[in-house]
Amino acid sequence: MRKVNQEITDTSVLEEILRQSEICRIGMIDNGLPYVLPFNYGYKDHQIYIHCAPVGKKIDLLRANPKVCFEIEEKAELLKEEKACKWSAIYRSIVGYATVEIITDFELKGQGLEIIMAHNGAPELIDFEPKLIDAVLILKLHIDTMTGKKSSNWDRLHS
Repeated sequence: MRKVNQEITDTSVLEEILRQSEICRIGMIDNGLPYVLPFNYGYKDHQIYIHCAPVGKKIDLLRANPKVCFEIEEKAELLKEEKACKWSAIYRSIVGYATVEIITDFELKGQGLEIIMAHNGAPELIDFEPKLIDAVLILKLHIDTMTGKKSSNWDRLHS
């Protein structure tokens, strides 16, 4: 990382970002070109859980190549000033690489949905209709590596 003073190396802070953020972007390869999609997600035990439709372009791409890049940011905000060159952003983010496992087992899909609901603040809403569980897949991202970064003004504004 070029700006080592902005690198987040503390694993507890990386875990905090993963637990508190709401959107995960996943980059896949489509005929040699990047293909990126945003998802809401759940996080537990160093794994990211995403629900999706059982068919479509992303599933085809993931079956062909389960290696992905993911990005998650926390509290990204643009700080505007009167002069253009004084504008800045405040953020903490993670970029990582993962291997996607496509979960088709009914019980495991239910567990994945429970993790997603708990992550998003509704752990009590786990009474899923069986036909709805049948209608989705769970993408389980096994995180291989990740790095974190924060804006240079993060500590000053969030201490």
